[in-house]
Amino acid sequence: MAIDENELSKGQVVKLNALRKSVGDDLAEDVFSKWMKRQSSAKTVEKEDPVAEKLKAVLAPLEKDDAFRLGNQGYTIRRARGKGAAGFIVEKNVKG
Repeated sequence: MAIDENELSKGQVVKLNALRKSVGDDLAEDVFSKWMKRQSSAKTVEKEDPVAEKLKAVLAPLEKDDAFRLGNQGYTIRRARGKGAAGFIVEKNVKG
């Protein structure tokens, strides 16, 4: 059973080549196909970002406000840093 390496990700190709070097071509393809089946059946659970959820909750009342616009490039929000700095810095992203 030949495995099409063009449809594999870079990490999968590395794993397949490592298996080929360690156990041989025929056995490596069997082991790799079993590993791929196990990987496809394992579901990844995406964790929600708590900060993003809080920002979404804060901005929810402004959803229907036509005067509130974020623009095409959006904004960057970061913490103020340095001696005596407190709060957040909000900057408009500009293209360029």
